[in-house]
Amino acid sequence: MRPRQNHVSKKKLADLSDWPPHQLNSLALKLIYSGNPLHKLNPGDYNLTPPCAGGRPGKTLCDLVKVFTRAEALDLLREGCRKGLIDRNLEDGWPKRIWAVHQGVVLEAQHDKSPPGSYHGYPLQADDNFKRYILNRWNGQL
Repeated sequence: MRPRQNHVSKKKLADLSDWPPHQLNSLALKLIYSGNPLHKLNPGDYNLTPPCAGGRPGKTLCDLVKVFTRAEALDLLREGCRKGLIDRNLEDGWPKRIWAVHQGVVLEAQHDKSPPGSYHGYPLQADDNFKRYILNRWNGQL
């Protein structure tokens, strides 16, 4: 299998001056966490179809960072949004990606489009250089 290419150039954090806190909070409350069986060893309470036995080779797994419930994943998604860790690029009015940090690990959630506002997430690959930008903003340094 060919290694996954790092597409850092496509990832851009939104400018916080374009997103006042009340707007980020309003957006966060509308988000849905859908999950994706390709990123799970244990489907937990995600109600994924079909449950995946062992995830998919080449995909990072949420289980490895101990995000086991949909509620935990949704809380992280919303916290990332509230902190302004959203993609500059929008799809149908929704950020293409939203980032969060859990136990020091950077997570990326990708917009699923259906239903609107739904996302699935995964830890960023170890070689993804975008992690430092996320960690800096998460820690209030940007």
